[in-house]
Amino acid sequence: MALFSFKSKKDDEAAAEKVAKQPGFVARLRAKLNRGDSWLTYDLANLLPGGRIDDAVLDELETRLISADVGIETTGKILGELRRRVSRNELGSLDALLGALRESMLAIVAPVGRPLEVDASKRPFVILVVGVNGSGKTTTIGKLARRLTDEGHKVVLAAGDTFRAAAIEQLQVWGERDGVPVISQAAGADPAAVIFDAMQSAQARGADVLIADTAGRLHTQSNLMDELRKVKRVLGRLDAEAPHEVLLVLDAGQGQNALAQAQQFNEAMGVTGLVLTKLDGTAKGGIVFAIADRLGIPVRYIGIGESAEDFGVFDPESFVDAVLSPARAGGEAA
Repeated sequence: MALFSFKSKKDDEAAAEKVAKQPGFVARLRAKLNRGDSWLTYDLANLLPGGRIDDAVLDELETRLISADVGIETTGKILGELRRRVSRNELGSLDALLGALRESMLAIVAPVGRPLEVDASKRPFVILVVGVNGSGKTTTIGKLARRLTDEGHKVVLAAGDTFRAAAIEQLQVWGERDGVPVISQAAGADPAAVIFDAMQSAQARGADVLIADTAGRLHTQSNLMDELRKVKRVLGRLDAEAPHEVLLVLDAGQGQNALAQAQQFNEAMGVTGLVLTKLDGTAKGGIVFAIADRLGIPVRYIGIGESAEDFGVFDPESFVDAVLSPARAGGEAA
């Protein structure tokens, strides 16, 4: 049975148009989130006694949502609406239940589906990239630089992670691959000084965008968070509005810990956008709903693999459909 038969022909055409605009990414996202069978909707039909929606089905959905890092509070919101509709006898079939579930989930993530927009009046438009160790910051910067370059922007990178020599080298590799300059100093240099120099260089080159890497740090390390504030102050000497975007990179596989990271970084830095990486790992995507519900910070991009093509703009409808729809062999969806 096709789980999405409740969608109209107009919905299907709109979805097809979105896939066409971003070839292959949505299909790969769906396949990554649903290896074999959907984590959320798989086998629900077998739980419907006589096709009737009852508490057992809703309890099972609740368990699956919580186990997938949606969180107790956000799960309560989703299930609360479903329970009300079931009590009013509005959901008489599995398709109706899934349609209502889709609506509830989309209502949570739709407000945060706001793509990054480079303000052409701010040159360079400064993107400060932050996050904990291992979240995928440097790789995200390389992929973002590729995307912005392909869009016609002149990009400069700042190797502000001076604590890890490998991070500087990794960023330089991405710079060569993307054809963009990387401003760096020796390992151990003052990160604020490196990013200040990079800002001056970007201004001199007439760059459209400066993307600044920073050292990975735990959200609980107050001294390192103070260092980020210093970087922000130093940038302000050259442009009172910089950085124009504080982009937090989160490992989706970290679950509820990613929510804690987002809260702490937001309090310290005023995060303006998020990137959720490693959705090709053990993550099932639930943390996106928790963060959207609790913080409301725009989700700019999601990552589902190592290549530049596995980095795409977050589209709420495509994401919800990927979470709900099981993948068939060959990457197609039911």
